[in-house]
Amino acid sequence: MKREFSFLIGLAALAPLPAVAQNADFRGAAFAMQGGEAVFRGICQGCHMADAKGATGAGSYPALAKNAHLAEAGYVITMVLNGHKGMPPFRGHLTDQQIADVANYVRKNFGNRFRGEVKPEDVKALR
Repeated sequence: MKREFSFLIGLAALAPLPAVAQNADFRGAAFAMQGGEAVFRGICQGCHMADAKGATGAGSYPALAKNAHLAEAGYVITMVLNGHKGMPPFRGHLTDQQIADVANYVRKNFGNRFRGEVKPEDVKALR
């Protein structure tokens, strides 16, 4: 009985985690999705929400919508590559192209209209 209870508590502890955290193996596996929107929907929206307005609850997930920090492309690239606080690093999981695509996607959507295009070469330089 005690073992069953511990198992159920363990399952309940996983329930509030975003889908990407529950299903992703962050030990070197590459993610296959292509295009900025696909990467955002497959990874980022699990914490930052589909509308990119962020969330507060068990943790704090900053808004990407209308976020002035995203004006600096290097900031976005660095956050995705290295992670920050509760956000895991994705350097070993996403290609330079995928990171450039998702950086461009969040910089041009959700009320953001930042100039300049992030290129895979920009990501490679910061890797």
